[in-house]
Amino acid sequence: MRILVTGGAGFIGSAVARQIIDRSQDEVIVFDKLTYAGNLQSLSSVSEDARFVFRQDDICDSSAVGKAFVDFSPDAVLHLAAESHVDRSIEAPGDFIQTNVVGTFTMLSQALTYWRSLSGARKAAFRFVHISTDEVFGALGPTGLFREDTSYSPNSPYSASKAGSDHLARAWHETYGLPTIVTNCSNNYGPYHFPEKLIPLVILNALEGKKLPIYGKGENVRDWLFVEDHASALRLVLSSGVPGQSYNVGGRSERRNIDVVRAICAILDDLRPKPSGSYADQIEFVADRPGHDARYAIDSSKIERELGWRAHESFDSGLRKTVEWYLGNSWWWSAIRSGKYRGERLGLLK
Repeated sequence: MRILVTGGAGFIGSAVARQIIDRSQDEVIVFDKLTYAGNLQSLSSVSEDARFVFRQDDICDSSAVGKAFVDFSPDAVLHLAAESHVDRSIEAPGDFIQTNVVGTFTMLSQALTYWRSLSGARKAAFRFVHISTDEVFGALGPTGLFREDTSYSPNSPYSASKAGSDHLARAWHETYGLPTIVTNCSNNYGPYHFPEKLIPLVILNALEGKKLPIYGKGENVRDWLFVEDHASALRLVLSSGVPGQSYNVGGRSERRNIDVVRAICAILDDLRPKPSGSYADQIEFVADRPGHDARYAIDSSKIERELGWRAHESFDSGLRKTVEWYLGNSWWWSAIRSGKYRGERLGLLK
């Protein structure tokens, strides 16, 4: 297959691109604007492969997207390009509307034109997989799980923009027949994660002797999914998913934020102990962010039952692999920390 991956220089997109090259004979074109979170170093292990192509362009640029379809002639699209950080969406919501809503509209419109130009088996086999988040469902109480038929109730500019893009993907299937599939995942973690998100931020702040800020009392609960497991799920949805359907992808690993941070500190205490004390001594509770959902948890039974997917990493094993990766790959994150992003707090109302 020839697979177009938008946002393929980002955290999840680069994991997908690496898997395609490493575990299949498929070709991949990464289409990425290279914003602050896009990093070509995340693709360095596959960038010289003859089956890999990179194109720096914007998904909101209709002509650039259309040209990519014509030039590459893909059999499928994995649409991951998005603004994804809730705190940033509080400060600059317009960027999220532009990229996540307008950009997805542009991708769907150009994909439809391209799909209509195909015929026979190629047209029947074409797929457009739109990758989204569990945050579109809003917040859960202390019990229950998000299912594919859970009503949407987004509470942040980020989740609202992703909800809008999900609805567009479904509408293009129902109205125009474009074979779209939507996936909604829980919190990803793993290697190459941009260090504004909780797990990499805590790892690097701890190593640099900085405070480890935790919102509120740290009691917000998230379901954690190792990024390589998510990439495998997306490739399976691409090959076996049913157009018009949606699939929830979760790790069945619910944890309170405070427990995640303490677990990271314990691993660091073991792998790179401080001269005295524990990394947990650096924990600091800070004012909660606006609209902070209390709990997310994904019911993955549909993708497990219908497609046979399973998450292979437990949270404990995946977290240890993640900490080990950051300890061994300062070449990747040191430039980010010393340059345009230094781990400062974002998302404060002004």
